[in-house]
Amino acid sequence: MSAPRADDAGEATGVIYEVNLDLDATIADDYLAWLREHIAQICALPGFLGATLHVVADPVAEPGRSALCVQYRLRDQTALDDYLRDHAPRLRADGMARFGGKFSASRRILHPIAR
Repeated sequence: MSAPRADDAGEATGVIYEVNLDLDATIADDYLAWLREHIAQICALPGFLGATLHVVADPVAEPGRSALCVQYRLRDQTALDDYLRDHAPRLRADGMARFGGKFSASRRILHPIAR
């Protein structure tokens, strides 16, 4: 199934790039401070329209863990492809250098369905 495109009425358009984070609770405060800056850097890139940061309430994180989710809104798939190719490796490496094996990330790409 191909990604839905917007019609002239502005229905389904864009892409959501979701990053789910599982982290050691001992780094939660430092990670969150870093993550806010990380999100700002990403949102300054071409094609990004904004982001929402969430605490994951359900499922509940394991004891000693914390769970976060970031949903980035992008103009289109091309903008996401450009980010993944040109910027993601460097930005992801920064988090690994700072926090090493104390967190993990999983990612999803979501396309809206036209009404």
